[in-house]
Amino acid sequence: MHETHPTRRAAVGAGALAAVAGFTGFTGFSALGAPSAVAAPVPAPASPSGRRPTIVLVHGAFADGSSWGPVLERLHRSGYPALAVANPLRGVRSDADALQARLATLDGPVVLVGHSYGGAVITNVAARPGQVRALVYVAAFAPAQGESAAQLAAQHPGSTLGQTLAPVPLPDGSQDLYIRPALFHRQFAADVPAPRAALMAATQRPVRDTALEEASGRPAWADVPSWFLLAGADRNIPLRSQRSMAQRAGSRATVTVEGASHSVAVSHPGAVVQLITRAAS
Repeated sequence: MHETHPTRRAAVGAGALAAVAGFTGFTGFSALGAPSAVAAPVPAPASPSGRRPTIVLVHGAFADGSSWGPVLERLHRSGYPALAVANPLRGVRSDADALQARLATLDGPVVLVGHSYGGAVITNVAARPGQVRALVYVAAFAPAQGESAAQLAAQHPGSTLGQTLAPVPLPDGSQDLYIRPALFHRQFAADVPAPRAALMAATQRPVRDTALEEASGRPAWADVPSWFLLAGADRNIPLRSQRSMAQRAGSRATVTVEGASHSVAVSHPGAVVQLITRAAS
């Protein structure tokens, strides 16, 4: 599991959808691995100021805060203050602003954890100096300045996301993107039990197409230490893309969960928590 080597608006929306639909080159993935074992709770270490860091979890597209449920349970049992914030999924800058507003209500150090598009959001956060101590990317985008999620997902072959999307036109000419429910299990959560995947499909939150095409600002990972968990059988963000982003960001530790789907936080919460606690300590 561990990797030790280691209209105008309408036109913009159509461009983003075309970029997502262009994620081609799927050639198959390795067999799905067994769920990772649940690690025994690890006591939360104190920061130099004597305070434990708050773990702030940021979900991505086609999900909501409940996708962090298994991870939250383990973090709470281990003594960490932890919460899952609501990510609006409207645009990288506006979503990052919403996250910054939430962080402003928290005292003490913070570890930010982003899944999928949520990685682009934590990359664009400019919190109070010294507040964010670590960034953890879970099958997530870690864009450099000027890059978009759509560009990164298409950088290497392997994503089949574009073939599964169902766009819903919005009044301003942009579109909300959903994954078609009948295709959700295979595309997004192949290693999650079917009943749970069906609930995830029914409760998914759409991402605005223009959010996937919005250019990122100066990356927080240039200043804040980062850790990366890669999903080995991800059909949204190809493994090769995840690995290259981790290398570029100077990941302190990179863990690959072989056979894991994009929903690795649901199927392998123990592995996710282990990496988060490493980053927090």
